[in-house]
Parts: sequence; C-alpha cells; structure tokens
Amino acid sequence: MKNEDEVNNLGKLIVQLHGLHTEISLLAKKSPNDGLNLFKLKLVNKVLARGNEILTGHYKPFEDFNEFDEEALPTNSDVTMILTLYIEQVERFRSDNVVYSDKDYHWYYVINGERSNIEGAAPTKLGTDKK
Repeated sequence: MKNEDEVNNLGKLIVQLHGLHTEISLLAKKSPNDGLNLFKLKLVNKVLARGNEILTGHYKPFEDFNEFDEEALPTNSDVTMILTLYIEQVERFRSDNVVYSDKDYHWYYVINGERSNIEGAAPTKLGTDKK
C-alpha cells in the first residue's frame, strides 16, 4: 500500500463486503435461485468495483470477472459465492500487508515497504506469498 488512504479504503472494503455477504447470505438461504433485485445488485457492483481497484494481480479473484450484468440478474447464491471469494482475497491482501512489532506487541500496516503507525489486526491467512 502506498498511503494511509489506501489503508482506509481497504478497511471500508472489508466492512462492505462482510455486510453485503451477511445480508445476501440470508436471502440465499431462503431463496437461493431467486434473482437479486436491481437496487442490491448496483450496491454489490459498486463494492466489487472498489475491490477490483484494490485487489490487483494475483489478489483479484478472477481475471475475467469485474461485476455482475444488470440485464441478467444473478441469483442470490451466485452473489454470495462471489462475495465469499472477494472476502477471502481481501483478507489475504490485508494479511500480506501487516507486520508484527516486537517492541509493543502490535500489528501494523505496511506502507511503501515500511511499517507504518497504523495498527492492524493479526493476519489470518499465514503463509501467503507476496508477489
């Protein structure tokens, strides 16, 4: 990451992905094959667009997928599956961009290859390789 704004954008993306996943998962449990309504689909596509800006290279879940087609409404289960994959990759990206400080026993985000003063959570995806 290059600056504090990118760390903040990552945090916002994580919250939005989890929120959408929670809500649409409930719909998918009730009616997995029903189409998502256009209002919700537009929100999902906005969050996916932000995800595609942040999750570049090997972090992007699919090279050829950017957003859902609004003309062919995807099913609740399709959206849940894609959100799950984005959540996994955003956590892998976050985990690859935090380091541990032996001085104060906290995790910090890495900005421009250096430890910043922005605290983060411990990584959950250990053993990822940075490319």
